[in-house]
Order: sequence, then C-alpha cells, then structure tokens
Amino acid sequence: MEHAFGNGVPYTLGIEEELLLVDGGTHELAPVAERVLPAMHLPAEIAAHEAYAAELELRSPPMRDTGEAIAALRQTRAAARGAGAVLMGAGVHPTGNLGDAPLVHHERYAQVDDQMRGLIRRTPECALHVHVGMPDPESAIRAFNGLRPYLPLLQGLSANSPMWFGVDSGMASARAALVRAYPGRGIPRAFRDFEDYAATVSAAVDAGGLQDYTFLWWDVRPHPRVGTIEVREMDAQASLDDVAALAALVHGLAIHAAEEPSAAAPEPPEGLAWSSFRAARDGLDATLHLDSRIVPLRELALSAVEIARPHAGDAVDGIERILSEGGGAGRQRRARERSGVEGMLADLVARTAA
Repeated sequence: MEHAFGNGVPYTLGIEEELLLVDGGTHELAPVAERVLPAMHLPAEIAAHEAYAAELELRSPPMRDTGEAIAALRQTRAAARGAGAVLMGAGVHPTGNLGDAPLVHHERYAQVDDQMRGLIRRTPECALHVHVGMPDPESAIRAFNGLRPYLPLLQGLSANSPMWFGVDSGMASARAALVRAYPGRGIPRAFRDFEDYAATVSAAVDAGGLQDYTFLWWDVRPHPRVGTIEVREMDAQASLDDVAALAALVHGLAIHAAEEPSAAAPEPPEGLAWSSFRAARDGLDATLHLDSRIVPLRELALSAVEIARPHAGDAVDGIERILSEGGGAGRQRRARERSGVEGMLADLVARTAA
C-alpha cells in the first residue's frame, strides 16, 4: 500500500470539524452549503462540503500544537459567518425532522447514497476528527493499537447529541447510535503490523465493493494517503475550547502510543464495543471495561490526561473542565430545562459563534 507516512514533520496535529448550517431566525436546518462555501473564498483543504447540504467541514492545516490548530479553526469559523452562515456545533440537530437530509451534489456522496440508501437520509450527523502525523507506517500501527482502549473514553467525553427528532433520546450521544447502523463503523481489532492492516483493508474494500479504504469509517484508522492516524467518531462540539481539549488529548495519547507501545494484550473489539455503547449512552457517568476492570469514565479521563500531558502540554487541562461542566450533552439538557427547546437551540448557536 502506498503511503505518505514520514513525508512531513512528525506528530503534527490537524483537526476537522463538521458543523451544521441553520436558519438565523428559527435555528432549524438550512441546506445552504452550496451557497455558503463558494462565498468563503477558501481552498478545499480548509473548508469543504460534507455529505449533507446543511453541513460544512472546516479543517485546520497540519500544525505543531493545539493552540495553532484552534487559531486556524477560529478564523475558518469566522469566514463561514462572514459568508452568511449560522453555525451549530452538535452531533445531530436536536429537532431535525426524520428525512430532512438533502445531500450535496457530488460523485462521492452519490456513491454513499447508493450504498446506504435510507440510512444516510435520516438526519445530518456531525463528527470531530483529529489527525496526528506519523513518522512511518509501523508508528501508525502502534498509535492505532494504543488508541483503541481510549476510544470509549473519547466517545463519552465528546458526547454532544442527547436530543434527536425533537425528543430526548436517553443517550448522551444519539449520533453514536445513528452511525453504528452503517457498515464499516466501530472499533476493529488490533493489527500486528502495517502489512496485517493493509491485507485486512484490502479484503474489506473488496467485500464491500468500495472504491478505497476511505469508505471504511472506523472510529480510528491509519490514513496512509495523508500520513496520519485519525480518530474519527467524536461528536462535533459547539465550543472551540472543548475542541481544543479533545484534540490535545488525542494528540498526546497518539504520540505516547507511537513512542511507548503497551506490552499488555490488546483489548478485544467485543469489549470495546460494549464500552463504547455505554459511553454513548451514559456520557461522563459511564463505566468502561479496561484491563479486565470496570473503570469509571472520569477516573480513566484523569489517568489519560496525565499520560498525554508530556506530549500535549497544558491544553489537556480542558478535559477536567469538561468533566466539571458536564460536557456538551449536559449543557444541552440544562439549557432545555432552563429555557425550553428554543433556548437550547439558541444556546448551541451562541456557543458555536463565541
């Protein structure tokens, strides 16, 4: 498999955030991406379509650290607002109607529509993706294996979609439940080496009749084309402070895993799948399976922060703030209790614009 690992500075950080486009008055979904994006006057590497017409994907270039990446995203969010966009950072729109999900006119999304059919047309869903540049293929596999046990933690920390179709889903991340219906999602097994990964990807691509490995939407994946390890399945965030904390944690954990691989046996995918579900359901109050123990998510979060800190610096301190404030799901529910659904939507828009 051809790859770009080692072509750039190692351990750079890149962030991709998918944000909803909403009406400035009602805060309901607004399928205006094909009008907004050209008016931003930014290259596709920085601002691009996602599958849905009521959604944009904003990207930072590869940066040295979290502060630089967040500064780039702040400018890109401002460019979107300057082009007339009203942005909302959430995993799914809290009151979007079932089926109100027109797609962008693009060959790739036409292929996905043909494959997924009604699944992709339920409601737009928005993720936060974090890329960490890897110096070589085997470092990428070590980072992949080392990040797997932390994916349920990241699911719970980022949970920001308690509402779906106008009602409380009972989940901290309703988006996680939606996307698990797609093939090629979830947490795959650990890989022995890059050759093992390449053989597995080849078989999966052939079995799915897919164009290439980018149609495998694992929660974490090596991305040989751009030379990174990519953590994919966190909910999009309203606050850039929350984006910064989550990105810093991923950055630090990925570097640690690449440089100091664990000698422990890999967590089985079956256990990780259940932990990931519990994290999506219970958010910050989840308990997770790790190393044959059941661990409170909050305890695991504090341990992960200390592992990441030598590589990511004080930016990981934002994780403790997320824990104390209740995360995105907690904020949405409190805003709804305080000022109703309309107030909750307005609060999400205000936080995204802050």
